[in-house]
Amino acid sequence: MSGIDLKIVLWAFAAFVAAGVISFATTPIVKTLAHKVGAIDVPKDERRMHSSPIPRMGGLAIFLGFLLSVLVFVPIGRQMQGILLGAVVIVILGIVDDIMALPALFKLIVQITAALIVVWHGTVIEAITNPNLMSDAVHLHLGAWAVPVTVIWIVAITNAVNLIDGLDGLAVGVSSIASISLLVIAIIVSEQGVAMIMAALAGACIGFLPYNFNPAKIFMGDTGSTFLGFILACMSIQGLFKFYAVVSFAVPFLILGLPLFDTAVAIGRRILHGKNPMSPDRGHVHHRLIDMGFNQKQSVAILYMMSGLLGLSAVVLTSSGELRAIMLIVAILLAFVIGYKIFKELSRDKDDNEE
Repeated sequence: MSGIDLKIVLWAFAAFVAAGVISFATTPIVKTLAHKVGAIDVPKDERRMHSSPIPRMGGLAIFLGFLLSVLVFVPIGRQMQGILLGAVVIVILGIVDDIMALPALFKLIVQITAALIVVWHGTVIEAITNPNLMSDAVHLHLGAWAVPVTVIWIVAITNAVNLIDGLDGLAVGVSSIASISLLVIAIIVSEQGVAMIMAALAGACIGFLPYNFNPAKIFMGDTGSTFLGFILACMSIQGLFKFYAVVSFAVPFLILGLPLFDTAVAIGRRILHGKNPMSPDRGHVHHRLIDMGFNQKQSVAILYMMSGLLGLSAVVLTSSGELRAIMLIVAILLAFVIGYKIFKELSRDKDDNEE
């Protein structure tokens, strides 16, 4: 790394602001539309953390903010065409699912189709950095496994982000942190295209956040959670798996660590209990935090901190020298500030209960 390109930073900032403004401005319109088409989340089981009906489909505003910003600021080559076409398929699937619940198998088939569109347009994990440091081979070339591995990765991340969408502001916040982490890495390695796209995604997420913080005025629904997972999966291929560095194998798993961990544990738990791996339950990490006595805001803050530290770790792995030291200091300060706020919240709640 010879230095950060200021031009990339400025253009990324413009894409970020444009996406954020559009997302923020269109969310009230999407909220009205959700009421009209019946995209309402009615609490009907113990997994729901809200007590009154709330409109969903808010992910449409995130998508619009992202799409318009990308069309303005990003050159649309063949690979980007495939990603955008696949994203449109995912968003349409999410809209329909938010209005009327669709069968899991049907959704899986459509998600695989969207992933194959991306692969057809040239976004493929052809090789990964060899995790075996004792081997002379720097890379593992996937050969015939390239397409199935890419499809599995895209579909897995798409559903992993969807599965953590259980508390107000959680999935969109975690996606914002992952997007910003990818953005910083792209700037460090001068990947302008990846930087612009991730800036647009981060901006669209943050523009929606004010409406989604607890107590949420609107949910992003499957429209948003699957779209965010899909774009993060595709861009991690574009921006991370192709980096020829020893650490590149670990970086995407760090950035997307929280949703991947939660999904892996959920599937393992369901299989061990003889249940369908895709069947919903109340055992996700956010549910566990609620059961431990944390409220929604505290639980979300804890998971933000975990995602932030994982993202910073990924950035540190791809940086060097002074920047690495700065990132470590920021990580320590972030952990301290959030930890202190959570401690104060718990102390206040305890005092209120005793009174």
